Amino acid sequence: MSGLEIERKFLVHKKSNWKILAHSCSHIQQGYFAAVNTVRVRVRDEKAYLTIKGPSRNGGLSRYEFEKEVTLEEAKNLLLLCEAGIIDKHRYLIDYAGHTFEVDEFHGENEGLVMAEVELSSEAEQFDRPAFLGIEVTGDGRFYNAHMRRYPFKLWRDTLEEEYR
Repeated sequence: MSGLEIERKFLVHKKSNWKILAHSCSHIQQGYFAAVNTVRVRVRDEKAYLTIKGPSRNGGLSRYEFEKEVTLEEAKNLLLLCEAGIIDKHRYLIDYAGHTFEVDEFHGENEGLVMAEVELSSEAEQFDRPAFLGIEVTGDGRFYNAHMRRYPFKLWRDTLEEEYR
């Protein structure tokens, strides 16, 4: 997959029962190689991908993304070459009003953080918000996986409102 990625990110209400809406769950581990552009390797269950993302534009709403499937063995070897701070999370897919929301529940150093994102076909595309969505964090660099590997959620969780800690 290559092209322009357009997405919006939200924190998930802690007290919502969002997991019962999920039709899919996968385990993801990803490591990072470069600081200028986002270069990562990701293992998602039994598949693996090498991804390069360009800089964010329009307040974090869009950016160029290149993704190529690699073998599981290649990915496991590449993870050994990554900089410190592997992201570990479970991703749940929830269909709602014509869109699929990807809800990430983080583990390890980022335990306690739950975020949802929705990919859009254009920056102006409208969508219905499910009740589990909280405050929007699109463009807030603290919530980028590449940032959280260096500055994990446990170090700054107290800066969020009580509802999202």
